[in-house]
Amino acid sequence: MSPHGHQAPLLEVRDLCVSYGKIQALTDASLRVGDGQIVTVIGPNGAGKTTLLSAIMGVLPSRGRIAFAGAEASSPTIKSMIGRGVSLVPESRALFGSMSVEDNLRLGGFRFHPRPRRAQDAALEEMYALFPRLKERRAQVAATLSGGERQMLALARALMTRPKLLMLDEPSLGLAPLIVREVFRIIADLRRQGVSILLIEQNARAALRVADYAYVLELGKIVMEGPAAELANDPRVVAAYLGIAGKHQEMLAT
Repeated sequence: MSPHGHQAPLLEVRDLCVSYGKIQALTDASLRVGDGQIVTVIGPNGAGKTTLLSAIMGVLPSRGRIAFAGAEASSPTIKSMIGRGVSLVPESRALFGSMSVEDNLRLGGFRFHPRPRRAQDAALEEMYALFPRLKERRAQVAATLSGGERQMLALARALMTRPKLLMLDEPSLGLAPLIVREVFRIIADLRRQGVSILLIEQNARAALRVADYAYVLELGKIVMEGPAAELANDPRVVAAYLGIAGKHQEMLAT
């Protein structure tokens, strides 16, 4: 039986390999995300975590199989993944700096996925309900937002198309502790609304607390996996990811 119960997973990645020239960045990575689940991938910097998301999204060419919502592809295109309901919030947050919050939401949300204005308006109102601070700042230029507000704008923009799967690359990177807490609260809320989430995160403690299932990626290989609560208590994970500065991360995660 799969670790995710009986139903076919929303996302199933099998034996994914990615190379940069002669360097193998990802070797035979396999993972699954069930419907309505939060799955996290933790591991040190340079382990291949961003590469993994980029390959699933179709940003990087890969070998192996990627099955999503019942359709299977080898090295999919970005357009096909977005069309089928996958959204990625990259670590860079990649906003249109000189545009207003509202224009970022409209343009970013529908760049690959045009929708009638009425559907856009409805999605926009939903985002403002979820992120009241963005509503207050909707006329403000994105470049003038704080780090936390930029992260919220990047999240809201990815949610504009109502994705089935939201992939987040280091959502807490560089944010103040209070904002980190808020971002993780939003992630838990989204799951309650039925969005499946694949989360890559340096703050292993917070990630394991919010996730259902977890994978550990080291040097391009998945070396451990299991229910997040079990991994959080595994001595190897504690020693490698939760021990150092553990108290500080504990504070950020609660």
